[in-house]
Amino acid sequence: MLILSTMIRRILVLTGKFISDVIDYFYPPFRRYFGLQFFRYGVSGAANIVFDWGLYSFIYNIVLQKQMLNLGIVTLSSPIAALFITFPITLFTGFLLQKYVTFTDSEMRGHKQLARYMVVVAINLLINYTGLKILNGVLGLWPLASKMIVTVVATFFSYFSQKKFTFKIKNEPR
Repeated sequence: MLILSTMIRRILVLTGKFISDVIDYFYPPFRRYFGLQFFRYGVSGAANIVFDWGLYSFIYNIVLQKQMLNLGIVTLSSPIAALFITFPITLFTGFLLQKYVTFTDSEMRGHKQLARYMVVVAINLLINYTGLKILNGVLGLWPLASKMIVTVVATFFSYFSQKKFTFKIKNEPR
């Protein structure tokens, strides 16, 4: 089991390094506008967002076919059901990208990072849920447009939370 765990971690580190190298290749023109870490966060976060939007659209349109999801004790609207289906997947991909691409200098133990990441993501889920309920449920905006608007708000909260809380670096200058 330890050998498998070590192999998986090594694959994640190498994959993260490869993704970082690809992102870093495109960084020079943006150097004067923001730091490398923020650029990596933006690119890897944008990739995860596009993945999230595509997956959300697929689940909403193809899997749920825009129909309510009856779970027996509760029935979810298709926009909310799609959110809850896609959420664990993008939680996982987002954590891996942040840990192995963006915030690689943090020496905090992985399980502690994951726990903190999940706290921040839980708050993001609340932001997403509330935003979808208001934008789609109350104001009647199209579900994917609502999701996109809410994602922008959640992204700003997420960056600062991940940098200062989840992947905090000891003795980092303020």
